[in-house]
Order: sequence, then structure tokens, then C-alpha cells
Amino acid sequence: MRVVFMGTPEFSVPVLDALVDAGHEIAAVYCQPPRPAGRGKKDRPTPVHARAAALGLEVRHPVSLKGAEAQAEFAALKADVAIVVAYGLILPQAVLDAPAQGCLNIHASLLPRWRGAAPIHRAIMAGDAETGVCIMHMEAGLDTGPVLLREATAITPQDTTAALHDRLSAMGAQLIVEALDRLETLTPEPQPEAGVTYASKIDKAEAAIDWTRPAEEIDRQIRGLSPFPGAWTTAEGTRIKLLMSELAEGQGARGTILDGAITVACGRGAVRLLTLQRAGKAAQDAETFLRGMALPAGLQLGEG
Repeated sequence: MRVVFMGTPEFSVPVLDALVDAGHEIAAVYCQPPRPAGRGKKDRPTPVHARAAALGLEVRHPVSLKGAEAQAEFAALKADVAIVVAYGLILPQAVLDAPAQGCLNIHASLLPRWRGAAPIHRAIMAGDAETGVCIMHMEAGLDTGPVLLREATAITPQDTTAALHDRLSAMGAQLIVEALDRLETLTPEPQPEAGVTYASKIDKAEAAIDWTRPAEEIDRQIRGLSPFPGAWTTAEGTRIKLLMSELAEGQGARGTILDGAITVACGRGAVRLLTLQRAGKAAQDAETFLRGMALPAGLQLGEG
């Protein structure tokens, strides 16, 4: 098929590769414009931009698709279908209508649960037992379109947003190729009205750990915000990102380190901190971290 691909972050790259490998003709790749990044604040192309350029594909990065000129340029591609995955711009109706078979979105949740911007983070933080990927026929509403295909995966106690991100990206790449192969025979299923939830964008204010909360919630907060923005606490005034944890036995004053393995008492239960990071340092496992910064039993986290 003749495909317009629309995506921006690393999550979208395996999907682009899968479409190319499956032999589909990529008419053009749309992504967000390069933005300043790194210490030099030089414009850096997005992961999709970089990958598309390496593949020799035409790349477009309009600031908006609302204008008549941008919409005419999109329509002139005469695509059979547009594949949209974490693109980052709202598609006007004229764009949605331009491809002969419409626009298909790869969404990283089991719709209608977790429509919106941060479905992977929210699924972990809410304690969902599973999540997945949906191939959805796009319409004007926010992730409201009928679903063509879906696939589920369990969320394990070892899953971080980073790990789940990679798994769902690979699932989405496989599922969209299947969807295009079967497009003529698939029946779109309208989303039920029951069970709708919204995955609002992660606010950095959510990252500070409140040790009065139950251990289960804190563990999910740490894993759900890993690697970005990273849940954090303080130890004697030093901010520390917490990137991996597990539930542990123990009790004590809230926020107190209970042993040499960095088990921390919570409002109910305890968590063991497994991966930590100080500003300007790489993430480290607990044993390595303790060689550079002492966190003795009895120390109160979250103060100072």
C-alpha cells in the first residue's frame, strides 16, 4: 500500500521499520520539527526523522496541519492510508479524510481505557493487571475511533514504563502490518461507552514521593515514572531519582531506611530501592550506588 507515516518519538521507529520491511511504499514521513537539545542546545531531529532520513525517505515536519496549504500538500500524496503513532499533532478532518482508506492510529492501551497522552505511565501507576495495543480507525475525537485489532500483555511487578514501552512498540509494529494485510476484511468495532479513562500528560509535580502512601502505590509510582521524569526523594538534602523498586517486608517510621539493602518504610508496608540516580551521575544498582553515597539504616528520606 501507499502509506503516509506520521510519528515522532523512539516508540514510533520500530513501526516505520516494520512497514518498510513489509514492502509498503512510504510516500512521506511526517514528524515533529527538530528542537534544541543537549548542552549546545542545537536543533536535533526526532528519532523518526533520523530513521526516515537514514532510510532515504522524504521527511516533512510542519508546525501545524491546520492551514490549507499543508492540507493540500498532504492530500497530493494520494496515499492509500496514513499510519499514525505518537505523532504529536492533532489531525484536522481534511487530513483524516485525505487517504483513501483513512488514518489508522496505533495506541498503547486497551481502549477505551487510557485514551490520551500517557497511557503506559498511567496503566502502571494505576496498578492495571494488563495493557496492550489497539489499531484504531481515527476520527475527530481523542482516541475515540473504532478498533480494528487489539492485543493484550500482562503488566508484571518488574515492568517499568521503559520496559513496557519497548514491548508495546514491538507489538504495535507487528499488529499494524497484520492490520494492513487484512484491511479489506476487518470489521471496525466501536468503543464501548463504559470503561473510558483518560491518561493525562505526566506532570513533574507527580514525581515527588510521599512516603506516607502505601508501599504498593509508591512502587507503582517509581516504576511508572521510570525513566522519565523519574520519581524522586531526598536524603539529607540531596535529590535522588528512584528508577526501580520492589515490594519488601518491613515496617517503621515512614520514609525511614530499615536496612543495608535500602528497604524503606512506607505508610503501609515497605519498598526496596533497586536502581537509583544522583544528578549528573548515571543510574546505578543499589550496591553500586551505596559505594558512592551512604544511606544507612535509620536515615529519614524526604526531609531537608
